[in-house]
Amino acid sequence: MNLRNIRAIARKEVYHLLRDFRSLYLAFAIPLLLILLFGYALSLDVEHIETVVVDREQTDLSRDFLRRLGASHYFRIAAHLPDTAAVTEALDRGRATMGVVIPPGFTADLRADRETTLQVLLDGSDPNFAGIARAYITGFIENTNRKLLGEFLNRQGMEKIRPPVEGQIRVWFNEDLESRNFIIPGIIAIIIMIVGAMLTSLVIAREYENGTMETLRSLPVRAGELLTGKAIPYFLIGLTDVLVAVLMGQVLFGIVMKASFWLMILASSIYLLVALTLGLLISSVTKSQMVANQMAVLLTYLPSLLLSNFVFPVINMPKFLQVFSSIVPATYYIDILSGIYLRDLGLAYLWPDLAILTGMFLLLAAANCIVLKREGL
Repeated sequence: MNLRNIRAIARKEVYHLLRDFRSLYLAFAIPLLLILLFGYALSLDVEHIETVVVDREQTDLSRDFLRRLGASHYFRIAAHLPDTAAVTEALDRGRATMGVVIPPGFTADLRADRETTLQVLLDGSDPNFAGIARAYITGFIENTNRKLLGEFLNRQGMEKIRPPVEGQIRVWFNEDLESRNFIIPGIIAIIIMIVGAMLTSLVIAREYENGTMETLRSLPVRAGELLTGKAIPYFLIGLTDVLVAVLMGQVLFGIVMKASFWLMILASSIYLLVALTLGLLISSVTKSQMVANQMAVLLTYLPSLLLSNFVFPVINMPKFLQVFSSIVPATYYIDILSGIYLRDLGLAYLWPDLAILTGMFLLLAAANCIVLKREGL
């Protein structure tokens, strides 16, 4: 390759970027906006469940139960309602997602050492939210049962019953169980796809639309030199966005990587090269900026967001989507980020993902060269 030719093409692309403020806006402003939106708005944690209650007893036991329920971090008692019909209306109108009804006879049954019931109503419109809320309220009721059982055994002069199996749970990697700890690293994969694939998907198509492709054909420039020169400015922009995302994640959200910073830079560089070559291939094939932009969204951004284990677990998807996710580059990059940020893994464990990304880059680079050579470069 001729370094002089590569430098000239890269300089031409830099001049275009400086003249086109919209590209610079897309390159810097949107990634920053994504970090803020995903960091603050997107949360898979279920907390402060809006709860309405009906206390048909108004006794010390029923009030103590509701007081401890409201003191929990997971529930927020929004209103005390007069009857079950009011609870139904609150759920129907979306003013609450859970209702708790303490029936008459609740206190009398407990003090007589008899079983009693209470009613819990859940809004199941979001099955994931409802399932987690049900687990929380079930655990809360089980804790209440253990407390009441201990008091009963104490009154009978008996020792507290020890369960035959006592689970000792330890959480590895994401000890705080905060979804933000894997959402913030995962958004870096989306940012790279936006900067890498969506921006470069326009550069070759722009040459066709502006009529300058004929000029490029007449120059002593090879396909590899053209692709390299076109990619260099966007590679530098993408790497800058990665560093900004890492810094913002640490400053704003306290997300600090556990493994090597330089391993993360290496993985990001390889993944960025995959995104750049994919965007250039889309641009070379479509030859239209509008079509290229739409194809880039369809083939890069959406699969990276939906089919990469970023938000939705791939294992829960149909088999054909699980197979399709194996060719999505973000799947392997997000696995690398998870190993670096959460699991403190090194190259000895992450090299298979790096090897797959490297193979994708070489395959896409070869496809780009073939396409451009057929166009006369």
